Amino acid sequence: MDAASPLEAAYESVRRRLSALLRRFVGPADVEDILQEAFLRCYEADAATPIRRPQSYLYQTALNLARNHWSRTDRRASSSLDALLAEDEPASDVDIEREAVARERLALYCRMVAELPLQCRRAFLLKKVYGLSQREIAAYLGISENTVEKHVAKGLLVCATRMRELEATGDRSHQPGERQSHG
Repeated sequence: MDAASPLEAAYESVRRRLSALLRRFVGPADVEDILQEAFLRCYEADAATPIRRPQSYLYQTALNLARNHWSRTDRRASSSLDALLAEDEPASDVDIEREAVARERLALYCRMVAELPLQCRRAFLLKKVYGLSQREIAAYLGISENTVEKHVAKGLLVCATRMRELEATGDRSHQPGERQSHG
């Protein structure tokens, strides 16, 4: 087995602290991507010219990537806001109807999620609403990552199946769990 390069050793020694620092700037779901991208960029730079201070170089690269990510996210949010502010015309009946249908579907979805078993619901919401990683959810709930994965998959399956059932009946106004009688 080959000995770790100075860059790999530096990465392993600062990874945890760097991850905590990045969480201040970006969401938990983006931290791992930025860490991997920072290591890859440093690895490529080190291959061209050996890096004398790999820890500092890793920190600077990761912070620059986080800053770029944050500014892209900020630009998307401000352009969305600009688009909303630029809408001078009143909404058409079609838009109002589409919004009403979307709200109705969201309410149904929320009721379906509320019917999931407690631990399954918690894992599902932490993943889908709060964007936590499986590892973070497992630590928070005190369960294994494998169990988190099963809970999230079950939540997705139950909700998707129920939505298909409701759409097949053509009636979205009844409560989940109720069956329509045709007779």
